[in-house]
Amino acid sequence: MLISFIRYNEKIDKFLYICVGTDMKLLFMYMKTYLMKRVFLVLSLFLASCSACTECSTSKEHTAKVSNSSDEYDFVFKDINRCIGEPLIAEYANKEGNEYSKEKVALGELLFNETLLSGDKAVSCATCHSFDKGGTDNLPLSIGVDSLPSLRNAPTVINAALHFRQFWDGRAEDLEEQAGGPILSPIEMGMASEEAVEATIRAVPKYQELFKKAFPNEQEPITFENIRKAIASFERTLIFPSRFDKFLAGDIKALNNEEKKGLHYIQVFSCTSCHKGTLMGGDRYERFGNDTSGPYWEYTHSKVDENGQYDLGRYKETGKEKDKYFFKVPSLRNVETTFPYFHDGSVETLPEAIRIMAQIESNIELTDKEVNAIESFLKTLTSEQKGRTLVN
Repeated sequence: MLISFIRYNEKIDKFLYICVGTDMKLLFMYMKTYLMKRVFLVLSLFLASCSACTECSTSKEHTAKVSNSSDEYDFVFKDINRCIGEPLIAEYANKEGNEYSKEKVALGELLFNETLLSGDKAVSCATCHSFDKGGTDNLPLSIGVDSLPSLRNAPTVINAALHFRQFWDGRAEDLEEQAGGPILSPIEMGMASEEAVEATIRAVPKYQELFKKAFPNEQEPITFENIRKAIASFERTLIFPSRFDKFLAGDIKALNNEEKKGLHYIQVFSCTSCHKGTLMGGDRYERFGNDTSGPYWEYTHSKVDENGQYDLGRYKETGKEKDKYFFKVPSLRNVETTFPYFHDGSVETLPEAIRIMAQIESNIELTDKEVNAIESFLKTLTSEQKGRTLVN
C-alpha cells in the first residue's frame, strides 16, 4: 500500500512512495501542508512494516530483468505491476466455443468491413471503429444508418476482447454477443432481423465458400450466430501492446523521466484505484461522480436526452437504483487517440478530461505541470501495430 502525500514536497513524496504502500494514501489525501507531512512521516514509516498485508503487496513481485537508468522517477518501477499488471501480449484472446482459425478470422475481417450488414448499405462495423482513429470514429456520438446519431460514444475495439463486459453499460457479456447488437439496432446498422441478415449474406456467392471454410462441420454455416462469431474472432486478434509494455517488461528506458513522473501522479492521485490491471481499466463498473464532488454533468456539460434526463448508466439496463450513473471503467490504453471523452463524448481534449477526472473522483485541482506529466504518460499507452504507432 504505497502512501504518498500530495504535491508540496516531492522528495518526501517519493521517499514515502518507495517505502510505504498505496491503500492508505486516501487517509492522507488532504494532509497537503509541508508541516503535516513531517508530522506523519514517522507514522508512514511504521505503516511500511504492515504493507505485506495489503492487496497490492500480496500480488506477485516484479520479476522482469530491469535495464539500467538514472532518471529521477525510476522508483515508480518498483511496484508497478502490483496495481497495473503484467505487460500486454499481442496474441489471440481465446474464447471457449469460438476458438481461433485463420479462416474464421479472415472471414470476420471481411464482415467487419461489410456495408451489406446495414439497412442502408452504407454502414459497417469499421465505420465507427476505424484503426486510423484508435479503433473509434472520433465523434461525440457515432452516426449510424440513415445518418441517425447513436446514444453513446463509440468505445475502441482495440483490446476490447480483454474487457470483462462490453458496451459502456456492460449489457453484452462478450464480443460474440456484442457483435450482433449494432447490426440489429435501428439507429446503428438498422437490419430488420437476424433472418434478414442471413438472407443478405447468403445471396453473396463469395460468402458461401468462405463460411464453409470457416465453419466446415456445419450443414448451414451462414447463420446469424456464426456471423457474430466470425466478427468477434477477428476482433479477438486486435490485441496491440504499446511502449508502456516494454517498461512493464523491465526496460526502464522505454519511458522518459516526464512520462515516469506522470505514472507516479496517476498512482498518487488514486487514478489506479479504478484504472487497474494490464488494460488500466475495462474490468469493473464505477459511479461517474460522487456525493462530494457532485453530478458529473456539472463538469462535462453533458446534454440531456429527449426525456430531459442525463445518462443514467447501468440503471437503464438493470432498473436498480444502486446502478444509477455507474458505467464500465474505460481502459486508459489508446486514450490519446480515442477522443472525445466519456460515455457521451462531451469532452474534446485529453488535458481537459484529466482535470475533470481529478476533480470528480479525487476532489483535486491539478496544476498545469501535473496535467502535462499525466498526459505524457498516457501517450505511452498508445498501441503499436506492425512497427507503427496507432495515432491519427
